[in-house]
Amino acid sequence: MSANAGKVLVVDDDPDILRLVSLRLEAVGFEVITATSAEAALARLGAAQPNVVVTDLRMGEVDGMELFEEIHRTYPALPVIILTAHGSIPDAVAAMRRGVFDYLTKPFDGKDLVALITRAVQLSSPSTGGADGDAWRAGIVTHNQAFETVLSRARLVAAGDASVLIRGESGTGKELLALAIHRASPRRDGPFMALNCGAIPEALLESELFGHVRGAFTGAARDHTGLFQSAAGGTVFLDEIGDMPLSLQVKLLRVLQEKTVRPLGGTRAVPVNVRIVSATHRDLEAGIRDGQFREDLYYRLNVVTLALPPLRERREDIPLLAGHFLSVIASRYGKNVSAFSAEALAMLVQYDWPGNVRELLNVVEQAVALGSAPVVSPSLIESALRGPSTELQPFEKARGQFERDYLSRLLKMTNGNVTHAARLAQRNRTEFYKLLHRHHLLPAEFKNPV
Repeated sequence: MSANAGKVLVVDDDPDILRLVSLRLEAVGFEVITATSAEAALARLGAAQPNVVVTDLRMGEVDGMELFEEIHRTYPALPVIILTAHGSIPDAVAAMRRGVFDYLTKPFDGKDLVALITRAVQLSSPSTGGADGDAWRAGIVTHNQAFETVLSRARLVAAGDASVLIRGESGTGKELLALAIHRASPRRDGPFMALNCGAIPEALLESELFGHVRGAFTGAARDHTGLFQSAAGGTVFLDEIGDMPLSLQVKLLRVLQEKTVRPLGGTRAVPVNVRIVSATHRDLEAGIRDGQFREDLYYRLNVVTLALPPLRERREDIPLLAGHFLSVIASRYGKNVSAFSAEALAMLVQYDWPGNVRELLNVVEQAVALGSAPVVSPSLIESALRGPSTELQPFEKARGQFERDYLSRLLKMTNGNVTHAARLAQRNRTEFYKLLHRHHLLPAEFKNPV
């Protein structure tokens, strides 16, 4: 059997059974991931993306049949094989009627298990396009239909050289998608160069994009090759393109039209051969109307649009992403954290994630960093969700809170004297009284007792 026979997730609360099955499967070329509980298995599914699951029927709080039901709800095409004691054969037969792929009774023959798993792998992935069939989308974890549709379109557009504009809120994974397009394209062996247009001052952005020659400006002690030349034969990803200054938009348009760049201070144009993928969370159409974004550049960049859904619109991906991040981060920290409690997972799923996937990663990392148990508790998640990264309030609510605190401080300073407080705030008394009334503040409550 080949060294890439398939990936198997084995679930059993008996360490000896796990070790025995793993050794048998690895000996014939399967990649094996193990879990000692149904909860741990569910946490690892998204990151592992196995071809088949083998699970014991009788386990702790959540048995193999309940695990199958959870898997079948999210991954209806993923084969599940159940290992069962002889006396539970009627249960196993009933399970097959509900969609379980097959079952084996303990003690089982290793050859029978290998044959059954091989058949399950072949049926679940009849045409994978080779071992690297999904390598182009590595790092993207999703089973959301809208996201899968975006990925299908990305795979199609990657085959050509058309400019792509990726839209989506901050933290939705725009750079990951841009990298996936590059990997799926004929330019995959060339460089992938990314630049955030909003993170670099205008004076430096031109040099980063187009390069400069020695002496072009104070401090330019040597020639500098810009992004477009460095990415020759590959892909340039321009993140937050909506933040690019108008003066540079003109120069970028010229590069796209003429396929040449002129380094800052240089006298000759240099040919460039790159593909442009750009991204924004801004409304570029509104920017065009407001005179902040060039319409001609917009049409050059926006040959194909791909829109990423926010995390709150793909809630079925939250457990997958959380499990993926948990596995990666726990390994990096060297911690034995393998799953979320049911309550903790429910909190993650119910939260709206204004910071999207980036915020989820931050919350999981904080929970792992502060946790000391194998299972992430609800209190850790609650604490992380209250952290500085997630406590931004709507503007009106924040302004109201500021006004109330400000007025209270003024009244305390002036011993409840409205005339004095209004003078300090540089507001007339009538307007000041209206503010106090809006926030239900009574000046008399701020007077010190005599």
